Amino acid sequence: MDSGPRIAMIVWNEFRNDARVLKEAQTLRAAGHQVTVFALHTPGVTAERERLESGIEIVRVARSPLWMLRKRRTMGSDCTEQGGRTVTGTIGQLGVRHRALRIVARLWTHAGLLWRVVRHRAAVVHAHDVNTLPTAWLAACLSGARIVYDAHEISTSREGYASYRNLVGFVERLLMPRVHGTITTTDARAKFFARAYGIPRPLVLQNRPRRTVMSSSRIRDELGLTHDWPVVLYQGGLQQGRGLEHLLRAAVMVTNTYFVFIGGGRLAAELQQLSEVSGVQERVHFIPTVSLVQLPSYTASADVGVQPIENTCLNHFTTDSNKLFEYLMAGLPVVASSLPEIRRVVQSHDVGILIPPGDVQALVGALRMMVDDPQLRARMRHNALQAGELLNWEEQESALLTLYRQVLKGR
Repeated sequence: MDSGPRIAMIVWNEFRNDARVLKEAQTLRAAGHQVTVFALHTPGVTAERERLESGIEIVRVARSPLWMLRKRRTMGSDCTEQGGRTVTGTIGQLGVRHRALRIVARLWTHAGLLWRVVRHRAAVVHAHDVNTLPTAWLAACLSGARIVYDAHEISTSREGYASYRNLVGFVERLLMPRVHGTITTTDARAKFFARAYGIPRPLVLQNRPRRTVMSSSRIRDELGLTHDWPVVLYQGGLQQGRGLEHLLRAAVMVTNTYFVFIGGGRLAAELQQLSEVSGVQERVHFIPTVSLVQLPSYTASADVGVQPIENTCLNHFTTDSNKLFEYLMAGLPVVASSLPEIRRVVQSHDVGILIPPGDVQALVGALRMMVDDPQLRARMRHNALQAGELLNWEEQESALLTLYRQVLKGR
């Protein structure tokens, strides 16, 4: 197993809950490649080196000493008081000095990543998202490696990233035509990258989960839910533009129903406070981010999955998201925003109700229809489980391996 080509993946996170990168690494490792993920290190939180059971190596690089200083200043200045509550500003609202401090801190960390990856002498350097692309490209040039770019998002039109749009566009326009393989997450995004940068259409690997079948009552047991009411689940980042404020307003009007949010993010405190002000805290519950291993048991214990994402940017407009496929794998019928990629999945498999993005009344009506009709939920649950047999990671693995054979063939 350790005689295959070396693959160096670079991520701009701690690599603790990155399901997509983990699945890609596992697939390549199972095919005989030596896979090392280069990630960020936070002392006291992560280990600098780690080896997973699958044989994947993790090397984490410490952030710049400026990182904690920048973090403290950002938290101090980006928070404003509105009606007695603290609201955290978006990335796009950072001041010039804070953006400069962020860039300096990141350059320090990128230099550390670059040094580690060049010394690793990989056959392929795999960049995950645009914030690792310049470092990966330079490391590949210095070490004679091939390079694969995996664009998880359209970062030139992404919620909260307005301040970096021009920089991101410059980097992708310069480097995407020079890489040896490109990957993205939906057909719509593949079309965008091909048209925007004059490149062949990237390989599409949707954010599907691995095939799993389980039955669980974990949410009800853990939260001590006493009523036999349906559980409506949102799992994922508690971030702006996800329609979560609308979902909480809908929770006020959809009675005899539990609403559960699993995840963390900038809106976590605000959403919890909103649930208390609205008087629905006995029916609305928040569970912090859980591990990738535990998440399926939480998902499978709900009754309806919801994805009320708003059409605030091209990145949202072109998404389907991992949560949609995770809901289907768990057999959850869905209530979701009618955006092109989401609509295609929901309509093709008849697994839920679509609503106009940002329409609270439509969200309320769809939720009421779903929770009040057990037969509708049962039919769509059956369809969702059938869809999960098709829309899983295993059905995509061969495409990733084919791309890698083509990339390595050109070495």
